[in-house]
Amino acid sequence: MTEPATAKGFDLVLRGGHVMDERNGVDGVFDIAISDGKIAALGPDLPTAGARVENLVGCIVAPGLIDIHTHVYHKATSLSVDPGMIARRSAVTTLVDAGSAGAGNYDGFRDYVMAHSPYRIFAFLNVSFPGIFGFDKGISIGEATLREMLPVDRCVAKIEANRDRIIGVKVRIGGPVTGKLGLGALELALEAANEVGLPLMTHIGGPPPSYADVVAMLRPGDILTHCFRPDPNSALGTDGQILPEIRAARERGVLFDIAHGMGAFGYATAESALAADFPPDLISSDVHVIAVEGPGFDLLHTMSKLLNCGLTLQQVIGMSTNRPALAIRHPELGHLGVGAIADITVLRQMDSNYVFEDVVGTRRQGTTLLQPERVYLAGKSMEISRRPFEEPFIPGGHHNHQH
Repeated sequence: MTEPATAKGFDLVLRGGHVMDERNGVDGVFDIAISDGKIAALGPDLPTAGARVENLVGCIVAPGLIDIHTHVYHKATSLSVDPGMIARRSAVTTLVDAGSAGAGNYDGFRDYVMAHSPYRIFAFLNVSFPGIFGFDKGISIGEATLREMLPVDRCVAKIEANRDRIIGVKVRIGGPVTGKLGLGALELALEAANEVGLPLMTHIGGPPPSYADVVAMLRPGDILTHCFRPDPNSALGTDGQILPEIRAARERGVLFDIAHGMGAFGYATAESALAADFPPDLISSDVHVIAVEGPGFDLLHTMSKLLNCGLTLQQVIGMSTNRPALAIRHPELGHLGVGAIADITVLRQMDSNYVFEDVVGTRRQGTTLLQPERVYLAGKSMEISRRPFEEPFIPGGHHNHQH
């Protein structure tokens, strides 16, 4: 009997998982075949002759998770964590650093972290020349308080020399981070982003300036990160409704990103926003030296938190795969179409009585958690690690939640 011609090129077939690929409208039980690090076929009952077969029945099979807001300039900046540790723990294949480095120290990030990591790492370059230099437990020194620290020409030149890895400009706005410079820092960051033709990601912190004033300045494709931060300076007006400036920004194409972190996810804001039909566009962790210890922990935990807030599994997966890939202008990532890079995250949805907590201590009883099962980076199986901060809350071990 001759081998099926279609199977000859398959190195690996992932059998029978529930595939969720928002980009290509796939949501069902299928096999995925991988060859030479790329998706070779997707469909029911693919031929497996000569291929390694892995049974993923009962699992969620998604494009590789993309955490669009991390801090991973490890050991060179005080706020950053080890990208390998966080990727293994949260089943992520692509990490985007949100401004840990500026023009003055980006080369070290590129040569000593990015170049040595098996994971895909991109960066928003901080418009502040030294990047985020004064952030640690008990220390918070703003990097955008002085105009002299935000030399637009240096930011632009560094981006032009590193367009392979730098995908946009980052600025932190609000409170002591910008001080008296306030919206002036945002103007300088926008000037840099306009010059290089890339998106801007802006952090919104405590006032001043106001959330409304910041978001009113953003362009289509720019990202407002920490979108569901608690008061003061939340997305809600005194009437409890989404601010009109925020709705106007979405209408013109501004993207809204969770970026949980240590101070930027409040249930009061999130629940009101979701009730008002204002979901986020992007889910990210803002994982850093403090947030990694909770209550945000990492991308997978933040996804679980939003799933328990009422977003669908399909929404949560799309907001962590397809949409961030498009937001950073890397459409080759974030989907499972034939020919795509075989970055794949395999998850299980587990029944769990985990009690979630926001950044101000408000707690919510959960019913489900997403847990890492396997990760493939360009078709290569990657290590995953345990999640000890969640384990005691999974009754009966590996009981699958029906999805």
